Amino acid sequence: MIAVIVGTHGKFSEELLRSTSMVFGELENVAGVTFEPGESVSGLVDKFKAALDTLEWSDGVIFLVDLFGGSPYNAASRIAAGYENMDIVSGVNLPMIVDVMVNRSTEQLGDLADLAIRAGQDSMKSFRSIRDSQIEEEL
Repeated sequence: MIAVIVGTHGKFSEELLRSTSMVFGELENVAGVTFEPGESVSGLVDKFKAALDTLEWSDGVIFLVDLFGGSPYNAASRIAAGYENMDIVSGVNLPMIVDVMVNRSTEQLGDLADLAIRAGQDSMKSFRSIRDSQIEEEL
């Protein structure tokens, strides 16, 4: 099973994982890493490495981070650059994590990253846009 590490600025990762467990249930082989004010990227690399030490990642690791090019992304990339079985997806949100949790035991790492991106994008909806298109269909 592919391991999952959620890394974000502040406590966002902890709250995302708490919300994910409300939707998905118990989370296994998952870790959250926080990047707090005043911490360095090298300190964050150490936090990611400590998280890896708690996970079983022989099938791979997917890092789900908040911002492309942000400190969690940069720290994860320092680690992932040395491994073929690691990937990083930015823009983490709750639907993305849930989709990763549902599919990580049956998908390969690359396909799982693609699914995560699609889930994140597909979850972005505008009520007004949906309502307006439904009204147009009824006409």
